[in-house]
Amino acid sequence: MSSDPAILRSIATAVGTPYWFYDAAVIRQRIANIRELTNAEGLQARFAMKACPATRILQEMAANNIWIDAVSGNEVLRALRAGHAKGQEPPVVCYTADVFRDNALQVVLENGILPNIGSPGMIRDLAEAGYKGRISIRVNPGFGHGHVNACDTGGPSSKHGIWFKDLDKTVALATKHGMKISMLHAHIGSGPQFQELLDNLDKLAGLYAELIPMFPDIEAVSLGGGIPHNYRVPTATQPLDKLRELFIRARQRVSAAASRPLRLEIEPGRYYVAPACTLVTSVTDVKQTTANEKGDGATFAMVDAGFVDLVRPAMYGSWHGISVVGKPEDVPTEPIVVAGPLCESGDVFTRDETELLQPRPLPRPEVGDLLAIRDAGAYGYAMSSNYNSIGRAPQVWVEPDGSRTLISRRETLEDILKAETEQAI
Repeated sequence: MSSDPAILRSIATAVGTPYWFYDAAVIRQRIANIRELTNAEGLQARFAMKACPATRILQEMAANNIWIDAVSGNEVLRALRAGHAKGQEPPVVCYTADVFRDNALQVVLENGILPNIGSPGMIRDLAEAGYKGRISIRVNPGFGHGHVNACDTGGPSSKHGIWFKDLDKTVALATKHGMKISMLHAHIGSGPQFQELLDNLDKLAGLYAELIPMFPDIEAVSLGGGIPHNYRVPTATQPLDKLRELFIRARQRVSAAASRPLRLEIEPGRYYVAPACTLVTSVTDVKQTTANEKGDGATFAMVDAGFVDLVRPAMYGSWHGISVVGKPEDVPTEPIVVAGPLCESGDVFTRDETELLQPRPLPRPEVGDLLAIRDAGAYGYAMSSNYNSIGRAPQVWVEPDGSRTLISRRETLEDILKAETEQAI
């Protein structure tokens, strides 16, 4: 579906460029994969909604009994509006953070949301608000790996969670304030190799088994997310059967440590949505520089999308497949740098982790061509911004039969300015 040039051009005519193209069939297949992965007693999947919080996607998760991991008060409210249940029987929506910001504490209290505590100070915040219910503790287990080093979610350099050697102090603080710790949580990231993920998850389950005697009210443990997506080979499949076996063993292990059945949770984010969305952009010009004493020359395909739309390449050199829509695969290619419209030298989609240009072998684009920037569903629209006072691009949902729904329109100047005020305080 997402490769059909006629559909991509038709949508471009209807809503302009750039725009986000969501392939409903791909999202549903990824949800089905996770449901199969957790189709065993005591296993439960969540969606780390920060990856892509569109209401239409949250509704798909609700329809498939995929619970939610939210990281802000507004994410909680978005999940509830999309049909996910409030309360803790069961805790369908969990709030995970290291700090209560803005409306988060109020939202947690008013809607009975399970708070997943990443810093001991959050327990004091809850106590001052009169909370005496269940809490979850996010543990920094001392190890972990992100898809790039800048994204590590566990270890001495990670800000996330409570250091595993300090948990006794946290237990004492929670007990002092009448709170029961009902879940242990950690997120160790995917790592560059699938076997590393398996090894780290097994190691985490072992750590939980050692820690569980400290937590007499424990009901569940979470192994976090981190199921990887291969951006360079999107058709590559992961050995999910090995993960399922590991989850079943891990649940048995932690349940034995607790001497009663525990629930084991996972919370992928990227895996559900990364391959399901394409950022479609128009080529506005093709220009060149030539080599001199500062370096090699380059051919630049200038497009109307920028890091206000997809920031990952500019932020940490992430790689996304790029194709010229409708150009045959067997045509000659040349090294092309794909660059956007922003007043920033870093507004380039083809760069490596060291921030150097990394031209792609592409058919030479022409003005008016569409480029498809693939696998942009995770942290694409979710991290887009209004830098340079540019409105966020529209999102289009496409069903397998070709029917299309505009699930968010292009933002206008009025949208950008609506929060500005001259109110005296």
